[in-house]
Amino acid sequence: MSEIPIADPQLGDEEIEAVTEVLEAGDLAAGDAVAEFEDAFAEYCGTEHAVATSNGTTALHTALVSAGIGPGDTVLTTAFSFVATANVIRLAGAEPVFADINPETFALDPDAAESRIEALDGDVDAIMPVHLFALAADMDRFEALGKKYDATIIEDAAQAHGAKYHTKHAGSLGDVACFSFYPTKNITSGEGGIITTNDEEIAANARSFINHGRTAGGYGYEHERLGHNFRMTNISGAIGRIQTDRLEEKVAQRRSNAARLNEYLEPTAAISPVEPDGRFHAYNQYTIRVGNRDALQADLTDRGVGTSIYYPTPIHKYPMYERPDQSFPYAEQASREVLSLPVHPELSDADLNRIGEAMRDSTVEHV
Repeated sequence: MSEIPIADPQLGDEEIEAVTEVLEAGDLAAGDAVAEFEDAFAEYCGTEHAVATSNGTTALHTALVSAGIGPGDTVLTTAFSFVATANVIRLAGAEPVFADINPETFALDPDAAESRIEALDGDVDAIMPVHLFALAADMDRFEALGKKYDATIIEDAAQAHGAKYHTKHAGSLGDVACFSFYPTKNITSGEGGIITTNDEEIAANARSFINHGRTAGGYGYEHERLGHNFRMTNISGAIGRIQTDRLEEKVAQRRSNAARLNEYLEPTAAISPVEPDGRFHAYNQYTIRVGNRDALQADLTDRGVGTSIYYPTPIHKYPMYERPDQSFPYAEQASREVLSLPVHPELSDADLNRIGEAMRDSTVEHV
């Protein structure tokens, strides 16, 4: 019996044709295909600008620098996310400070965030909530905190393609936002990232920063500032453009699969993902909470169900961020209890039945 994979990225004939056109034209570096992808993704998110980059981490790094965050600045973010969320803050020269999560949504908790800011005497330059697993953070609260403390709001939307907060898409909720197009995301470009914003200055700074600090849009030898080569290739842009057209369909299937899994898990003691009022979960991951997590994961593997743990270590427990005075109990508890089950669009009815029955039939107690 083959294992049901935790992710199953799909590229079809349209993507192959689009890439073939790029290869035959020989225009492999950033060019028209990237620009078309940027336009399509900005339109989808409802923003005026999108700037494509080489991956999600470079998108986050670029967003910080382009918003004026650098040495001497402080950025507040969550203790529970992929480590890149904090790494990019350090790479930009700023210092990350952490706050705890809401234990139901896994997102940065606004009350915990404000308490942390107050402990810093209000000295915070940016706040970076993460739309973890494709559920938007409480952005009304973070917008209010940004205004109160004069802090830039940077959305880490790396996993949140298609997620909504009320009627607005993730990517249009802060001053600037960042997505990843790694193969496990809701859409992929192989590797890639993108920045979305309504701020013309941030967008211009980003275009320069990813292009060796050249004048925005330039490719000569006029360099205005320090920069990197963080550009997306036309190959990735061509794939991303086609995938963007399928995003609504892919998210709808993820939501349908999640609803099926909710039904299967209802008789169990496992805690299913939540979707608070006013939020539209796009289910990049279907992440449950269980006691005896490691034993359950081993049992599901034996039953042919692939799983993954996002994330087994909260950020503040990594050596480069660990300090004796830091404790974030909800983040630490989540790292011991979270387990992600397959929810991707390629699951068949039979696959969903197998996952649900494996959870129901497991002899491991979910407490």
